[in-house]
Amino acid sequence: MKKIAVIGVTESVGREVLAFLADGGYKPDQVAALEMKAPLGTQASFGEEDDIDVESLDKFDFSGIEVAIFAASEEVSKRYAFKAAEKGCKVIDCTTQFFADPEVPMIVAGVNDRKLEDAAKNIVSVPSAAVTQILLPLSAVDQKCRISRMVVSTYTSTSVYGKEGMDELFDQTRKIFMNESLADHQKVFDKQIAFNVIPQVEEFIGEETKCEWRINAETKKVLGRDVKVHANCAFVPAFIGNAAYVNVECAAETDVDDVREMMKKTPGVIVFDKNVRGGYVTLNDVQGEIEVYVSRLRQDASTENGFSFWSAADNLRFGVAGNAYKIMKEWLKQA
Repeated sequence: MKKIAVIGVTESVGREVLAFLADGGYKPDQVAALEMKAPLGTQASFGEEDDIDVESLDKFDFSGIEVAIFAASEEVSKRYAFKAAEKGCKVIDCTTQFFADPEVPMIVAGVNDRKLEDAAKNIVSVPSAAVTQILLPLSAVDQKCRISRMVVSTYTSTSVYGKEGMDELFDQTRKIFMNESLADHQKVFDKQIAFNVIPQVEEFIGEETKCEWRINAETKKVLGRDVKVHANCAFVPAFIGNAAYVNVECAAETDVDDVREMMKKTPGVIVFDKNVRGGYVTLNDVQGEIEVYVSRLRQDASTENGFSFWSAADNLRFGVAGNAYKIMKEWLKQA
């Protein structure tokens, strides 16, 4: 009998969720892989050896499904998430569709799992990969020292825009090496992405971009209070991964050596911090990993009770899909 439904299995996040389920011991006959329109015979990879049939979301009955993970578009979540929840299914939404709904908690596994009890509509949401990557290493720090302000600078790979974004980086890089024109090869990004850095991630909302707004707003929603956040987001010419420099100010006295020890004890966080050449983690080092890596921990002498750190993670596996999978396991355990 099918227990888990994954919606959006042809998208990057959906494919990673299926991989987590396969690695977690689920069998293909326990999982429903769903798409809005799935031609007969469509299949998706389920782990390294198995394939799974893709069913049509329009015709699917969520009765008996324990958890549905929505990894498609906001429109799909808007149309079908409540239908799944009304059937008694626990819904984990990976879009921003329910951000403004106070009865839909936003969860980072290991940070605010207790809020699963507040899911009055049987729906919870997942924040952006950057917010998960930033807040998990800070979970113990916030409990002890209470974070009051953060300045975040993110360095985002082209995978945010899926296969199209990564293909554009590949095509432009190849053309530059072949001394070919880049004309008509700027479709996803507004500027050349190969060998460049673009200070815009997603569309503008006033003076800030949607990505910068989300980091601010989602941090407040996850922590449940008005933490001051200033975010700066840029695209870098990388295929997969997200990195961030984070400056943190706390209400209580904070020592960076204590912060380091707290982060080391946090499940899902790996501290690799050596003050030598190469004693830190980069995007290339974390591809395929399911943890967030922390380096460059330093006391911030420019403010009281401040410190900074560098983090790097696979934004697809750790950030969204990994978080959704951990939430699923915790929610089922609580039930």
